[in-house]
Amino acid sequence: MSTPRITGAAMVAGIAGNPVAHSLSPVIHNAWLAAGGIDGAYVPFAPADAAGFEALVAAGRAGLIMGLNVTAPFKEQAFALAEQATPAARLTSSANILQFENGLVLADSSDGVGLMRGLKEQAPGLDVAGRPVVMLGAGGAARAGSGALVEAGAEVRIVNRSPERAEALAADLGPSVRVMADGDACDGAALVINALSVAPTIDFDRIAPGTVVMDMTYKPLSTPFLTAARERGLPTVDGLAMLIGQAAPSFEALFRRPPPPLDLRALLMTHLGEAT
Repeated sequence: MSTPRITGAAMVAGIAGNPVAHSLSPVIHNAWLAAGGIDGAYVPFAPADAAGFEALVAAGRAGLIMGLNVTAPFKEQAFALAEQATPAARLTSSANILQFENGLVLADSSDGVGLMRGLKEQAPGLDVAGRPVVMLGAGGAARAGSGALVEAGAEVRIVNRSPERAEALAADLGPSVRVMADGDACDGAALVINALSVAPTIDFDRIAPGTVVMDMTYKPLSTPFLTAARERGLPTVDGLAMLIGQAAPSFEALFRRPPPPLDLRALLMTHLGEAT
């Protein structure tokens, strides 16, 4: 791996969220920068509130940073602040990538790409077309993931503590998405995804054998939700697979070039202290 090179011409990008200290994105992107000998840096930003995030976007407009990955709670605000948006971002009114160019902001979303790539890697036999998928949560990542699942032909069932937020998501994504109570949502599901930041309360007796269970959380890698699923013999997909899946499109958007070859999973497992 090359020695990182930082000069006065360095390209600067980063991730914005609150909290953000747990994020593995700086580990990923700085490893790519080092591997490619690229003059750049990827740094974390933790705006205190919406006004702080807007100030950070203003810095991007002013040319101080090239772009941002965006995580909770700013994904929907990120979309709202952009002048331009990709179809993926417009589909969900949410963005996890902001690219700054000539004072303008372009919003994009790679969360849906990351989810589908994670499923392909760890549950290659799963086909969601025409089948029910349960999404636990209705935040930015749930929106993006639901949008990608709708595009793949799934019937998405949203379960969320706040029905108003869930209904808004369903209204945005169309008739393939509906809000359900957690008691019935898992009946007949091909896939159950946790997009909440806390362990969900799920009756695993309602989940049929063979149903794939996914958790978007990657720290810890074996979440209580995934552990409970594995104890019942259910196939699982971890959050690290989704994180890795969305990282390459992010790097290309932020640094205007594809990332160099690197075994990210091995790198991240070592960083997390997990057995490979």
